Amino acid sequence: MGLIACHHCDTVWEQAEEGAACGRCGAKLRTRKADSLNRTWAFLIAACMMYLPANLLPVMITKTLFGSQNDTIMSGVIYFWVSGAYGLAAIIFVASFLVPLFKLAALFILVLMAQRRSNWRRGERARLYHVIELIGRWSMLDVFVVALLAGLVRIQGFAEITAGLGIAAFGSVVVLTMLASLSFDPKLTWDGDDETQESLNQDRLAESTRKADHDKH
Repeated sequence: MGLIACHHCDTVWEQAEEGAACGRCGAKLRTRKADSLNRTWAFLIAACMMYLPANLLPVMITKTLFGSQNDTIMSGVIYFWVSGAYGLAAIIFVASFLVPLFKLAALFILVLMAQRRSNWRRGERARLYHVIELIGRWSMLDVFVVALLAGLVRIQGFAEITAGLGIAAFGSVVVLTMLASLSFDPKLTWDGDDETQESLNQDRLAESTRKADHDKH
């Protein structure tokens, strides 16, 4: 239709050229994200590599007069569950464990199906991508909580909370999954339709040519 939407400000331009500057924000106009699959795979593999240390290493180190305690994500969930704070334990478990795992699995499915040009449940896959974008803005909640506690609890000699290596790994997972989501081109989900239709048209044209030649003879 000769329309190009700016990926930065969402302004739609008519009869715009590929690579031209957006008249509203100055960003380069493009119909497709450059090297989408390779970049998405790179970010996704890196996020998977950081997922294990994010759950195994301590995210918070608490030092008191009675000693120090290293807490991982799962140890915090278990502590709140045993203490009777079931709602808080469920929130931490979902936000810190299930949501990153869901994002990794969903992105893996989207990229793999797009690479294979599969026509399997394209509508559902398109909606899945929007769900990933929607929940991505809440992914840094744990990092903010630990940073807030580390800034507030600084009573020298009595109690002190510091962030552990696990929170850095967890933050890396969040950032890498967000970059993977941004790198993925959702238009790849629908690419097979045009190619399938073009193949059908070529088959029909060849069949018509054969019939025409047969009628001549």
